[in-house]
Parts: sequence; C-alpha cells; structure tokens
Amino acid sequence: MVDWRFPVVDRRCAIHGFTATVLVCSTLLTACGGYGNGDELLVDYQQRLAEVLEVERPEPENPANIGVFPDQEERLFEIPEVREGLLDIYALRECQITSLVARRNNQLGRVAAPSQRWLYELELWRRLYDCWHSEVPESLAESDRERLRRLTETKTEQLPRASWNALFGSSEWVGSFSRVSSPLAPGEEISLSKSLDALNYLRLGAQHQYDPDWQADSSILEGHLQTLQREPLTARILRSLMLTRLRLEEANTILDTALDSSGACHPENGTVAIDRLQEIFQRQFNAEIRPYLNELTHTARAWLEAIDALLEAHEVSRPAIDDYRRDWLSLDNPEAPWLRFQRARQGHEERWQRLKRTCGPWRGGDET
Repeated sequence: MVDWRFPVVDRRCAIHGFTATVLVCSTLLTACGGYGNGDELLVDYQQRLAEVLEVERPEPENPANIGVFPDQEERLFEIPEVREGLLDIYALRECQITSLVARRNNQLGRVAAPSQRWLYELELWRRLYDCWHSEVPESLAESDRERLRRLTETKTEQLPRASWNALFGSSEWVGSFSRVSSPLAPGEEISLSKSLDALNYLRLGAQHQYDPDWQADSSILEGHLQTLQREPLTARILRSLMLTRLRLEEANTILDTALDSSGACHPENGTVAIDRLQEIFQRQFNAEIRPYLNELTHTARAWLEAIDALLEAHEVSRPAIDDYRRDWLSLDNPEAPWLRFQRARQGHEERWQRLKRTCGPWRGGDET
C-alpha cells in the first residue's frame, strides 16, 4: 500500500505586506550608552527620578514569563491518512503523481523536514487538481476516474489543515515562542527586516496555495526558516513589552506620589529641585527612555501585525492557538502585552505633562 500523507507538520509563517517597509533598521536603538539592557536603563531612571522628587522608589518586581505555547496535540489537526495500492496509483500515471508518491514513501521522504512535507502535499494536490480538470479522466476506467475524483476532493479538503500543521509543527516557528528567552536590549541588532521577509513569504504561501500561478521555492523557503531559527523573536518582543510596561508602571507610582504631595514643586518648600527635575526629563527621559520606547513600539507593532497577518492567511485554526493569540499576540485585547505597554507608556507621558505644568515654567521652554 502507498501512504499518501505526510504527518504534515510544515512550517509556514507570514507577514503583513506593508510591514516590510515599517522598519529598515533592525536594531532596538537608544542613546543609553553603557546600559547593558533595558531593565538597567529603566531601573536607573526610576532611581534618579525618585531621588530628585524625594520620594521612595518601589522595589522593582520581577516580570512574569510569557505564557506556555500550546502542546503539539493542541496545536495540530489530525488528518486521516490516505492509502492506495501500487497498481491503483499506477493506473493514474498520466496524472504524473507516481514518482512524486514514490519519493514521499522512500526512506528520505519519510524523515523529510516539515517544510518539505508541506511542499509535497502542495505539489500532490496541484497535480491531482490539474489532472482532474484535464482530458485524462475521460480515458480512465470508471473505478480509476472515481478514485481520481475522490483523491482530488480529499486533498483539496485537507490542504488548509496540512499547511496549518506545517507551520505549527515546525521547530522554527514553535521556537519563536520559547520561554527560555531574554528581552531585547537597547542597541541590540536583530534580524527584524529579514524575519519580516520570512513571514511575508510564508504568508504568501498560505494565501496562494490554491493559486497555480504562485510557486513555492524550496531553497527560498529553507532560507527564510533558517532566519526565523536564529532567535525566538516573538518571545523576546513579548518579554520586552512586559518588562518595560512593569518598569513604567513603577515609575508612574513615583510620579503619582510626587503629584499627590501638596506643594511638591514649590521651591520655598524645599521639596523639589526643579532644575534637576528638568535635567532628568531632558537628558534621560527625552534622550534615552523615549527613543528606546519608540523603537520598541515600532518593532513590536511590525512583528505582531506580521503574525496577525500570518494567522489570518490560514483558513483554519485550533482553539488553543486562538486562546494564545488573544492573550499574548493581540493588538486589540486590553489585557494582552501590547496594549498594556501602550497604556503604561501613555500614562507615563501624561504624568510628566502634569508634573511640568505643576513645576513650570521650565528653563528653555516646555519641551515635550
């Protein structure tokens, strides 16, 4: 008997087309000089801010890790195997599937990488589809014609689940969500634009797998997957959002304490050195913190939009992935890392504006 089906667990990932132009630069850039990572930068900022405002700095908390990515049985679809006899396959030889199925069933075919398994499923479906819509069925015996019809319909129905399994069964894609990862560091170079290109190519594959004019290229596919394999970029971006949000919320507590203090900015009360406060704002927040936040915002938005586009390109999904997507990858869920980071940042900017209004006018005007 011939086994028609790979245990399809290919890797396909994709990106929203417009994000390819969002970031040409792939560094998390900031003017923070000797700071080894974003945590050091933000904790030092908290300390200086608390000293100038003469309030107690909250003890920095350890941020939680990202959520556990669903297990394989929760990620993948079960796809029934399709088996046919050798003579039955030979009867369909004019469909040019005989050698293709033989390669799938040899020793190398059975241990092929998930990406190659998806390419097999894609090519097999296209040959069956083209054959069914040609003159070949008219020349076949009734039983063989019925077999060709059934196989074509089966593979057509299975293809979306096969491409999903290809993505969520691949080590490159699953590794992007590794909990054994670290936040992005200021000034660290990452292969963001190349990774976005990889997601874009994989998105196109999911969108155009039924399009005969789109051709998958094995070497290009493998090159993009190697790019994704270099680092768990999704996890690192999520952890950066979570860490930065936590440190900003702690800094907001410092500013709230000062703003709630009666007469905090009146020099005659001796509570705040306004010149030192303005220096913290201009030389640390404006020159170091804000560029870091800006770059993290652009990086995270581009990547999360790319993932969203990738998942939208698939016709099917699994509940466990839907839950993970909502809780961790969403750009709309108020409790997901992206919007929590955005709220903390906006709140921090607003508190600075309130403090500047309370303590102004500042030397050299009201810089924002």
